[in-house]
Amino acid sequence: MHIGILTGGGDVPGLNPCIKAVTRQALRLGWRVTGLRKGWAAPLSFNPDDPASSQEWLLPLDANVVRTIDRSGGTILHTSRTNPGKVKAADVPAFIDASKFPVNKDGTIDCTRHVLKVLEHLKIDALVPIGGDDTLSYAARLSREGVRVMSVPKTMDNDVFGTDYCIGFSTAVSRSVEFITALRTPTGSHERIAVIELFGRNSGETALISGFLADADRVAIPECIIDIDRLAGQIVADRAANPSNYALIVVSEGAIIEGGSVIERGEADAYGHRKLGGIGEIIGEELKQRTGVNIVSQSLAYLMRAGGPDALDRMVAASYGAMAVQLLADGEQGKMMAIRDGNYTTVPSDTCIQGERRVDVGALYDTQEYRPQIANVRGKPMFLY
Repeated sequence: MHIGILTGGGDVPGLNPCIKAVTRQALRLGWRVTGLRKGWAAPLSFNPDDPASSQEWLLPLDANVVRTIDRSGGTILHTSRTNPGKVKAADVPAFIDASKFPVNKDGTIDCTRHVLKVLEHLKIDALVPIGGDDTLSYAARLSREGVRVMSVPKTMDNDVFGTDYCIGFSTAVSRSVEFITALRTPTGSHERIAVIELFGRNSGETALISGFLADADRVAIPECIIDIDRLAGQIVADRAANPSNYALIVVSEGAIIEGGSVIERGEADAYGHRKLGGIGEIIGEELKQRTGVNIVSQSLAYLMRAGGPDALDRMVAASYGAMAVQLLADGEQGKMMAIRDGNYTTVPSDTCIQGERRVDVGALYDTQEYRPQIANVRGKPMFLY
Protein backbone atom coordinates (compact mmCIF):
# COMPACT_ATOMS: atom_id res chain seq x y z
CA MET A 1 0.00 0.00 0.00
CA HIS A 2 1.08 3.57 -0.69
CA ILE A 3 0.08 6.10 2.00
CA GLY A 4 0.04 9.86 1.56
CA ILE A 5 0.30 11.96 4.70
CA LEU A 6 -0.13 15.73 5.13
CA THR A 7 -0.47 18.38 7.82
CA GLY A 8 -2.82 21.35 7.38
CA GLY A 9 -3.79 24.50 9.26
CA GLY A 10 -1.78 25.86 12.17
CA ASP A 11 1.19 23.86 13.35
CA VAL A 12 1.20 22.32 16.82
CA PRO A 13 3.73 20.28 18.80
CA GLY A 14 3.06 16.62 18.12
CA LEU A 15 2.75 16.66 14.34
CA ASN A 16 6.22 15.23 13.76
CA PRO A 17 5.75 12.34 16.21
CA CYS A 18 2.52 11.46 14.40
CA ILE A 19 4.25 11.55 11.00
CA LYS A 20 6.97 9.32 12.42
CA ALA A 21 4.48 6.84 13.88
CA VAL A 22 2.55 6.54 10.60
CA THR A 23 5.77 6.04 8.65
CA ARG A 24 7.26 3.44 10.99
CA GLN A 25 4.04 1.47 11.29
CA ALA A 26 3.63 1.46 7.50
CA LEU A 27 7.23 0.45 6.86
CA ARG A 28 6.81 -2.56 9.16
CA LEU A 29 4.08 -3.73 6.82
CA GLY A 30 6.24 -3.21 3.76
CA TRP A 31 4.21 -0.19 2.65
CA ARG A 32 5.40 3.06 1.09
CA VAL A 33 4.79 6.53 2.58
CA THR A 34 4.91 9.88 0.81
CA GLY A 35 4.63 13.21 2.58
CA LEU A 36 2.49 15.79 0.80
CA ARG A 37 4.07 19.16 1.53
CA LYS A 38 2.14 22.27 2.62
CA GLY A 39 -1.13 20.52 3.39
CA TRP A 40 -3.85 20.44 0.76
CA ALA A 41 -1.73 22.79 -1.37
CA ALA A 42 0.27 19.73 -2.49
CA PRO A 43 -2.43 17.83 -4.40
CA LEU A 44 -3.85 21.14 -5.65
CA SER A 45 -0.53 22.46 -6.96
CA PHE A 46 1.10 19.26 -8.17
CA ASN A 47 1.26 19.06 -11.95
CA PRO A 48 1.15 15.46 -13.22
CA ASP A 49 2.60 16.65 -16.53
CA ASP A 50 5.63 18.25 -14.88
CA PRO A 51 7.80 15.67 -13.06
CA ALA A 52 9.98 18.46 -11.61
CA SER A 53 7.06 19.66 -9.46
CA SER A 54 7.38 16.53 -7.33
CA GLN A 55 10.49 17.98 -5.68
CA GLU A 56 8.50 20.93 -4.34
CA TRP A 57 5.34 19.11 -3.30
CA LEU A 58 6.38 15.57 -2.34
CA LEU A 59 8.70 14.17 0.32
CA PRO A 60 9.30 10.39 0.33
CA LEU A 61 9.38 9.22 3.92
CA ASP A 62 11.58 6.38 5.18
CA ALA A 63 13.21 5.35 8.45
CA ASN A 64 16.12 7.76 8.06
CA VAL A 65 13.96 10.75 7.19
CA VAL A 66 11.74 10.36 10.25
CA ARG A 67 14.36 9.03 12.68
CA THR A 68 14.74 12.19 14.79
CA ILE A 69 11.78 14.36 13.78
CA ASP A 70 9.81 13.62 16.95
CA ARG A 71 12.38 15.58 18.95
CA SER A 72 11.20 18.92 17.58
CA GLY A 73 7.96 20.82 17.18
CA GLY A 74 6.23 21.99 14.04
CA THR A 75 5.95 19.79 10.97
CA ILE A 76 8.64 18.70 8.53
CA LEU A 77 5.94 18.61 5.85
CA HIS A 78 5.09 22.28 6.39
CA THR A 79 1.49 23.43 6.27
CA SER A 80 -1.07 25.76 4.72
CA ARG A 81 -4.73 26.69 5.00
CA THR A 82 -5.52 25.62 1.44
CA ASN A 83 -8.99 24.31 0.60
CA PRO A 84 -9.01 22.74 -2.90
CA GLY A 85 -12.79 22.77 -2.83
CA LYS A 86 -12.86 26.56 -2.59
CA VAL A 87 -10.00 28.16 -4.51
CA LYS A 88 -10.07 31.84 -5.45
CA ALA A 89 -9.71 32.30 -9.20
CA ALA A 90 -6.42 34.16 -8.69
CA ASP A 91 -5.04 31.25 -6.65
CA VAL A 92 -5.80 28.46 -9.12
CA PRO A 93 -2.42 27.09 -10.34
CA ALA A 94 -1.54 28.40 -13.80
CA PHE A 95 -1.46 24.95 -15.39
CA ILE A 96 -5.09 24.25 -14.37
CA ASP A 97 -7.88 25.36 -16.72
CA ALA A 98 -10.32 26.76 -14.17
CA SER A 99 -13.10 26.92 -16.75
CA LYS A 100 -13.36 23.14 -16.65
CA PHE A 101 -14.18 23.02 -12.94
CA PRO A 102 -17.38 23.82 -11.00
CA VAL A 103 -17.85 27.33 -9.61
CA ASN A 104 -19.19 27.66 -6.06
CA LYS A 105 -21.86 30.17 -5.08
CA ASP A 106 -19.20 32.46 -3.63
CA GLY A 107 -17.29 32.50 -6.91
CA THR A 108 -14.50 30.16 -5.80
CA ILE A 109 -13.45 27.19 -7.90
CA ASP A 110 -13.92 23.57 -6.80
CA CYS A 111 -10.71 21.84 -7.90
CA THR A 112 -11.49 18.51 -6.25
CA ARG A 113 -11.47 16.66 -9.59
CA HIS A 114 -7.84 17.74 -10.03
CA VAL A 115 -6.96 16.51 -6.53
CA LEU A 116 -8.49 13.11 -7.32
CA LYS A 117 -6.52 13.00 -10.58
CA VAL A 118 -3.27 13.73 -8.69
CA LEU A 119 -3.89 11.03 -6.08
CA GLU A 120 -4.56 8.55 -8.88
CA HIS A 121 -1.43 9.68 -10.76
CA LEU A 122 0.71 9.25 -7.63
CA LYS A 123 -0.88 5.85 -7.01
CA ILE A 124 -1.73 6.84 -3.44
CA ASP A 125 -4.01 4.19 -1.94
CA ALA A 126 -4.90 6.01 1.29
CA LEU A 127 -4.53 9.42 2.88
CA VAL A 128 -3.69 10.30 6.48
CA PRO A 129 -4.45 14.03 6.88
CA ILE A 130 -3.56 15.60 10.23
CA GLY A 131 -5.40 18.81 11.03
CA GLY A 132 -8.20 20.71 12.67
CA ASP A 133 -11.84 20.77 11.66
CA ASP A 134 -11.08 22.81 8.52
CA THR A 135 -8.41 20.47 7.17
CA LEU A 136 -10.42 17.41 8.17
CA SER A 137 -13.61 18.76 6.60
CA TYR A 138 -11.93 18.50 3.21
CA ALA A 139 -10.70 15.03 4.13
CA ALA A 140 -14.35 14.12 4.74
CA ARG A 141 -15.17 15.49 1.28
CA LEU A 142 -12.53 13.23 -0.29
CA SER A 143 -13.86 10.29 1.68
CA ARG A 144 -17.27 10.89 0.12
CA GLU A 145 -15.51 10.90 -3.26
CA GLY A 146 -14.20 7.40 -2.57
CA VAL A 147 -10.70 8.15 -1.26
CA ARG A 148 -9.55 5.95 1.63
CA VAL A 149 -9.04 8.41 4.49
CA MET A 150 -7.83 8.03 8.07
CA SER A 151 -8.01 11.48 9.68
CA VAL A 152 -6.03 12.60 12.72
CA PRO A 153 -7.34 15.57 14.79
CA LYS A 154 -4.95 18.26 15.95
CA THR A 155 -5.54 21.73 17.35
CA MET A 156 -4.33 23.43 20.48
CA ASP A 157 -7.88 24.76 20.97
CA ASN A 158 -8.99 21.10 21.39
CA ASP A 159 -12.15 21.96 19.48
CA VAL A 160 -12.53 19.24 16.84
CA PHE A 161 -16.00 17.79 17.26
CA GLY A 162 -16.11 14.05 17.88
CA THR A 163 -13.02 13.59 20.04
CA ASP A 164 -12.15 14.49 23.62
CA TYR A 165 -8.54 15.20 22.69
CA CYS A 166 -6.61 16.76 19.81
CA ILE A 167 -2.83 16.69 19.30
CA GLY A 168 -1.27 19.92 20.55
CA PHE A 169 -3.65 20.74 23.38
CA SER A 170 -1.58 19.54 26.33
CA THR A 171 1.57 21.29 25.16
CA ALA A 172 -0.33 24.54 24.54
CA VAL A 173 -1.68 24.41 28.09
CA SER A 174 1.76 23.57 29.53
CA ARG A 175 3.41 26.46 27.65
CA SER A 176 0.64 28.85 28.67
CA VAL A 177 0.80 27.94 32.36
CA GLU A 178 4.57 28.41 32.28
CA PHE A 179 4.41 31.88 30.74
CA ILE A 180 1.42 33.05 32.78
CA THR A 181 3.31 32.09 35.94
CA ALA A 182 6.46 33.84 34.71
CA LEU A 183 4.51 37.04 34.02
CA ARG A 184 3.67 37.28 37.72
CA THR A 185 7.20 38.60 38.25
CA PRO A 186 6.96 41.89 36.30
CA THR A 187 3.28 42.31 37.09
CA GLY A 188 3.89 42.01 40.82
CA SER A 189 7.05 44.12 40.77
CA HIS A 190 5.13 47.02 39.22
CA GLU A 191 1.85 46.33 41.07
CA ARG A 192 -0.13 46.16 37.84
CA ILE A 193 -2.93 44.18 36.26
CA ALA A 194 -1.77 41.66 33.65
CA VAL A 195 -4.04 40.82 30.73
CA ILE A 196 -2.69 37.71 28.98
CA GLU A 197 -4.23 36.74 25.65
CA LEU A 198 -4.15 33.14 24.44
CA PHE A 199 -5.15 31.54 21.15
CA GLY A 200 -8.73 30.25 21.09
CA ARG A 201 -11.10 31.25 18.28
CA ASN A 202 -14.49 29.82 19.23
CA SER A 203 -13.64 27.55 22.14
CA GLY A 204 -12.20 28.88 25.37
CA GLU A 205 -11.00 25.53 26.64
CA THR A 206 -7.28 26.30 26.36
CA ALA A 207 -7.70 29.62 28.18
CA LEU A 208 -10.01 28.07 30.76
CA ILE A 209 -7.72 25.17 31.66
CA SER A 210 -4.55 27.29 31.47
CA GLY A 211 -6.06 29.97 33.68
CA PHE A 212 -7.34 27.34 36.11
CA LEU A 213 -3.94 25.65 36.43
CA ALA A 214 -2.01 28.94 36.64
CA ASP A 215 -4.50 30.21 39.27
CA ALA A 216 -5.33 33.36 37.32
CA ASP A 217 -7.74 35.71 39.05
CA ARG A 218 -10.18 35.85 36.13
CA VAL A 219 -10.57 34.10 32.76
CA ALA A 220 -12.50 35.46 29.77
CA ILE A 221 -13.70 32.91 27.19
CA PRO A 222 -15.71 33.20 23.93
CA GLU A 223 -18.64 31.28 25.37
CA CYS A 224 -19.50 34.12 27.80
CA ILE A 225 -19.94 37.82 26.94
CA ILE A 226 -17.84 40.10 29.18
CA ASP A 227 -19.43 42.92 31.21
CA ILE A 228 -16.33 45.11 31.36
CA ASP A 229 -17.60 47.21 34.28
CA ARG A 230 -18.24 44.13 36.39
CA LEU A 231 -14.85 42.68 35.40
CA ALA A 232 -13.14 45.95 36.36
CA GLY A 233 -14.67 45.89 39.82
CA GLN A 234 -13.70 42.27 40.31
CA ILE A 235 -10.10 42.70 39.23
CA VAL A 236 -9.64 45.74 41.48
CA ALA A 237 -10.80 43.61 44.41
CA ASP A 238 -8.47 40.79 43.32
CA ARG A 239 -5.51 43.18 43.24
CA ALA A 240 -6.34 44.62 46.65
CA ALA A 241 -6.62 41.14 48.14
CA ASN A 242 -3.18 40.16 46.87
CA PRO A 243 -0.36 40.98 49.35
CA SER A 244 1.81 41.86 46.34
CA ASN A 245 -0.90 44.19 44.97
CA TYR A 246 -1.33 42.78 41.46
CA ALA A 247 -3.81 40.66 39.52
CA LEU A 248 -3.92 38.43 36.42
CA ILE A 249 -6.58 37.97 33.74
CA VAL A 250 -6.34 35.28 31.04
CA VAL A 251 -8.27 36.08 27.85
CA SER A 252 -9.13 33.85 24.90
CA GLU A 253 -8.59 35.64 21.56
CA GLY A 254 -12.22 35.00 20.64
CA ALA A 255 -13.63 36.66 23.76
CA ILE A 256 -16.20 39.44 23.27
CA ILE A 257 -16.96 42.52 25.36
CA GLU A 258 -20.66 43.29 25.81
CA GLY A 259 -21.79 45.52 22.94
CA GLY A 260 -18.72 44.62 20.87
CA SER A 261 -17.71 41.85 18.53
CA VAL A 262 -14.87 39.41 17.87
CA ILE A 263 -11.66 41.26 16.97
CA GLU A 264 -10.67 40.15 13.47
CA ARG A 265 -8.35 41.49 10.79
CA GLY A 266 -7.13 40.75 7.28
CA GLU A 267 -8.75 38.71 4.53
CA ALA A 268 -10.62 35.49 5.19
CA ASP A 269 -8.70 32.29 4.49
CA ALA A 270 -9.95 29.44 2.31
CA TYR A 271 -12.22 28.26 5.12
CA GLY A 272 -13.74 31.70 5.76
CA HIS A 273 -11.70 32.60 8.83
CA ARG A 274 -10.00 35.94 9.40
CA LYS A 275 -7.09 36.31 11.84
CA LEU A 276 -8.03 36.99 15.44
CA GLY A 277 -6.12 38.88 18.08
CA GLY A 278 -6.17 42.15 19.98
CA ILE A 279 -8.98 41.63 22.47
CA GLY A 280 -6.43 41.44 25.28
CA GLU A 281 -5.13 44.95 24.55
CA ILE A 282 -8.67 46.31 24.26
CA ILE A 283 -9.66 44.79 27.59
CA GLY A 284 -6.46 46.19 29.10
CA GLU A 285 -7.24 49.69 27.85
CA GLU A 286 -10.81 49.49 29.12
CA LEU A 287 -9.65 48.30 32.53
CA LYS A 288 -7.04 51.04 32.81
CA GLN A 289 -9.69 53.69 32.08
CA ARG A 290 -11.95 52.29 34.75
CA THR A 291 -9.38 51.44 37.44
CA GLY A 292 -6.51 53.87 36.89
CA VAL A 293 -4.10 50.92 37.28
CA ASN A 294 -1.36 50.41 34.71
CA ILE A 295 -1.64 47.28 32.60
CA VAL A 296 0.78 44.57 31.50
CA SER A 297 -0.71 43.43 28.18
CA GLN A 298 0.82 40.27 26.72
CA SER A 299 -0.27 38.02 23.86
CA LEU A 300 1.36 34.60 24.10
CA ALA A 301 0.32 33.83 20.50
CA TYR A 302 2.80 31.52 18.74
CA LEU A 303 4.75 30.89 21.95
CA MET A 304 1.93 28.50 22.86
CA ARG A 305 2.79 26.28 19.90
CA ALA A 306 6.55 26.82 19.84
CA GLY A 307 9.05 24.06 20.59
CA GLY A 308 8.66 20.33 21.00
CA PRO A 309 5.65 18.42 22.35
CA ASP A 310 5.21 17.38 25.95
CA ALA A 311 4.95 13.74 26.96
CA LEU A 312 1.16 13.55 26.59
CA ASP A 313 1.16 14.99 23.09
CA ARG A 314 3.95 12.62 22.09
CA MET A 315 1.91 9.70 23.38
CA VAL A 316 -1.35 10.70 21.70
CA ALA A 317 0.38 11.60 18.43
CA ALA A 318 2.22 8.28 18.30
CA SER A 319 -0.94 6.36 19.19
CA TYR A 320 -3.13 8.14 16.64
CA GLY A 321 -0.52 7.59 13.92
CA ALA A 322 -0.07 3.91 14.67
CA MET A 323 -3.82 3.34 14.95
CA ALA A 324 -4.47 4.97 11.56
CA VAL A 325 -2.15 2.49 9.83
CA GLN A 326 -3.44 -0.47 11.84
CA LEU A 327 -6.99 0.34 10.74
CA LEU A 328 -5.94 0.59 7.10
CA ALA A 329 -4.29 -2.81 7.45
CA ASP A 330 -7.61 -4.12 8.77
CA GLY A 331 -9.34 -2.85 5.63
CA GLU A 332 -11.13 0.08 7.27
CA GLN A 333 -11.57 3.56 5.79
CA GLY A 334 -13.38 6.85 6.31
CA LYS A 335 -12.52 7.17 10.00
CA MET A 336 -11.19 9.87 12.32
CA MET A 337 -8.96 8.91 15.23
CA ALA A 338 -10.45 9.92 18.55
CA ILE A 339 -10.30 9.61 22.32
CA ARG A 340 -13.59 9.17 24.14
CA ASP A 341 -14.01 8.48 27.83
CA GLY A 342 -10.25 8.01 28.10
CA ASN A 343 -10.05 5.32 25.39
CA TYR A 344 -8.68 5.38 21.85
CA THR A 345 -11.44 4.85 19.31
CA THR A 346 -12.66 6.09 15.94
CA VAL A 347 -15.63 8.01 14.59
CA PRO A 348 -16.73 8.53 10.97
CA SER A 349 -14.47 11.00 9.15
CA ASP A 350 -17.30 13.50 8.66
CA THR A 351 -18.06 13.68 12.40
CA CYS A 352 -15.89 16.81 12.61
CA ILE A 353 -18.47 18.74 10.56
CA GLN A 354 -21.50 17.41 12.41
CA GLY A 355 -21.33 19.77 15.37
CA GLU A 356 -19.26 22.17 17.47
CA ARG A 357 -17.11 21.46 20.49
CA ARG A 358 -17.33 24.22 23.12
CA VAL A 359 -16.72 24.69 26.85
CA ASP A 360 -19.47 23.21 29.01
CA VAL A 361 -20.10 26.51 30.77
CA GLY A 362 -22.58 25.14 33.28
CA ALA A 363 -20.13 22.51 34.51
CA LEU A 364 -16.84 24.40 34.27
CA TYR A 365 -17.33 28.17 34.43
CA ASP A 366 -18.83 30.85 36.67
CA THR A 367 -20.39 33.36 34.25
CA GLN A 368 -20.82 36.02 36.92
CA GLU A 369 -17.34 35.81 38.41
CA TYR A 370 -15.49 35.04 35.12
CA ARG A 371 -13.66 32.18 36.75
CA PRO A 372 -13.20 28.47 36.18
CA GLN A 373 -15.53 26.64 38.53
CA ILE A 374 -15.51 22.88 38.53
CA ALA A 375 -18.93 21.95 39.83
CA ASN A 376 -18.03 18.30 40.37
CA VAL A 377 -14.65 16.71 39.69
CA ARG A 378 -15.74 13.10 40.12
CA GLY A 379 -16.67 11.59 36.78
CA LYS A 380 -14.88 14.28 34.76
CA PRO A 381 -12.17 13.35 32.20
CA MET A 382 -8.54 14.00 33.00
CA PHE A 383 -8.53 17.53 31.54
CA LEU A 384 -11.95 18.35 33.09
CA TYR A 385 -13.39 19.33 29.67
